[in-house]
Amino acid sequence: MKKGLLLRSAIVAALGGLLFGFDTAVISGAEQTLQELYAGTYESLAAAMGNLKFVSKPSFWHGCTTASALIGTILGAWLSSKPSDTFGRRKTLSLLAVLYFVSAVGSGLAWNWWSFVIARFIGGLAVGGSSVVGPIYIAEISPAKSRGRLVALLQFNIVLGILLAFLSNYIIGTLKLGDLEWRWMFGVEAFPAAAFFLLLFGTPASPRWLMTKGREDEARSIMSRLGAEHIEKEIYDIQQSIDLEHHATREPFFCRTYLKPIMLAFLIAAFNQLSGINALLYYSARIFEMAGASADFARLQSVLVGATNLVFTMLAMAIIDHFGRKRLMLVGSIGYIISLSTVAWAFYTDRGGTVVLASFLLFIASHAFGQGAVIWVFISEIFPTRVRAKGQALGSFTHWFMCAGIAWTFPMFAEKTGAHIFAFYAGMMVLQLIWVLLMMPETKGVPLEEIQKKLGIE
Repeated sequence: MKKGLLLRSAIVAALGGLLFGFDTAVISGAEQTLQELYAGTYESLAAAMGNLKFVSKPSFWHGCTTASALIGTILGAWLSSKPSDTFGRRKTLSLLAVLYFVSAVGSGLAWNWWSFVIARFIGGLAVGGSSVVGPIYIAEISPAKSRGRLVALLQFNIVLGILLAFLSNYIIGTLKLGDLEWRWMFGVEAFPAAAFFLLLFGTPASPRWLMTKGREDEARSIMSRLGAEHIEKEIYDIQQSIDLEHHATREPFFCRTYLKPIMLAFLIAAFNQLSGINALLYYSARIFEMAGASADFARLQSVLVGATNLVFTMLAMAIIDHFGRKRLMLVGSIGYIISLSTVAWAFYTDRGGTVVLASFLLFIASHAFGQGAVIWVFISEIFPTRVRAKGQALGSFTHWFMCAGIAWTFPMFAEKTGAHIFAFYAGMMVLQLIWVLLMMPETKGVPLEEIQKKLGIE
């Protein structure tokens, strides 16, 4: 029964990941329609920018439309640590659920370009916040031996949300709804957002967060309900980690003490996006059309990409606490390099179609098995309790900042050739492989309070 509450709470918190994934990928089915719909706006904005090299291009402003949610994720990731630390992880997740709902309804009912961009921006705030608060909450309620699998539930839901977005786009596309088609693609997200908000009322507060507020008895009670095996030892270890007598609650985050986890979080987040993963997710239909597929078949291929993502995420979840975070990253890095190099070669030599699809399936499998499964688990583990929310915010901010840059610029690069940009992504993954081999520590099975000692944090 107690373990049931733990699993149920982790699943509910991870539903933020489902909305995260859905919101991230849903635009892939509508971005070409939006380009046509707002073509006049893009031309006007480009003309107003005069002779500025990039800003005066309509493709720049279409990239802005696609990246509008991502700009919100940057801000959401950066700002979410404050309410998470002040009001708690669970209450902050409830606020994010409201933002998801407002964004879905607003995007579906948008009456002009500005209203659409603002609605997507609000959704981005929720996505950025979810990428910070969700992993923290799950990590803080989970025992060390199953923490990897439970935090990876968030990634499972992210890829499930991506698959549902691709599948929803495909189904809505077959209904031939005309001008309403793109509105329904965005609007359907309101239903899971409402469910997420309601289900959060049945989850407990994070015991580690309660300890930072001096509410030890409540923390002990919740740890008992969650089935913790050595409650008093965990209470002691958490208290030592927080160490309020020696570490002021307003201790600066960017200091030598936390340099190692800061660099680890920054690099894993940056490399995650330098693989080009979100270029594929946001522009999947466009990329497959560039490779010679029809519009409808391109959407169907996107569903296949989403399904592959889900299957390999499930495989990674099953073994992450046995195989280890570092080994998954090694396997994924090698798969990245092979697949991205092949895609670049295919575009250089005009060998599209099957080669591009097969390479992208290998790419998405490599991502799901490596970076996708590891990133949120790893970042949630490497910071001590007293700065975990700030550390998670840094990693998420870096992730979404890089993501916004890639999503914004991809249409401009795609206008000329896809070969150069995919060759660049392949080169970045060679650097990731070197980083994993030389710098990345293994954190599997290590209690959170022990990891900080392993990283030299007193």
